[in-house]
Amino acid sequence: MKNIIFDLGGVLLDIDYKASETAFSQLGLDNYADYFKQDYSSELFEQLETGAINTATFYDSLRDIFKTNASSNTIKKAWNAMLGNFIPANLDIVANAAGKYRIYLFSNTNQIHYEGFRDIYQQQFGNKDFDNRFINAYYSHICGWRKPDPQAYKNLLEAEGLIAEETLFIDDTQKNIIGAKEAGLNTFHLTHPSLLATLNL
Repeated sequence: MKNIIFDLGGVLLDIDYKASETAFSQLGLDNYADYFKQDYSSELFEQLETGAINTATFYDSLRDIFKTNASSNTIKKAWNAMLGNFIPANLDIVANAAGKYRIYLFSNTNQIHYEGFRDIYQQQFGNKDFDNRFINAYYSHICGWRKPDPQAYKNLLEAEGLIAEETLFIDDTQKNIIGAKEAGLNTFHLTHPSLLATLNL
């Protein structure tokens, strides 16, 4: 193994999907989970995560779907409620692995969460240089590639000149693991962040 591609949420950053569901429910939006959860995204959320729509359009669309007058800032807080802290022990593992492998990040995310977790990193570590931990960090809303589409992984491999058989992909979502396998990658399904240490990277 020469290369490792890490997922972000649930691997290096704590994520609580239920927190956003609860926050939206408190706004009276009880069917939020029908539109977004760990292993499912509706078309609107997929558009947000591939950069096909901007944040203003997303907020307006949510207001229309849920028939709410909630402000954009209120929706932003509910959407970002799922974002927890970075996991120092796992960031240490990444740092250690960087001395042995070529290290990359590939995350399905969006501009709202991107700004949110960068702020969290700033609060925890005093800077916003999270991406510097990797040779390159790929975010779906910037590159336009979204897991679990096998072509998304192939695009990353091609962009970096990597060989699939020499590359390990680590993610906490089963369907993303399946997509990576279809692209020829070696995979590790991380069912709990603490299990990253078991890989002895």
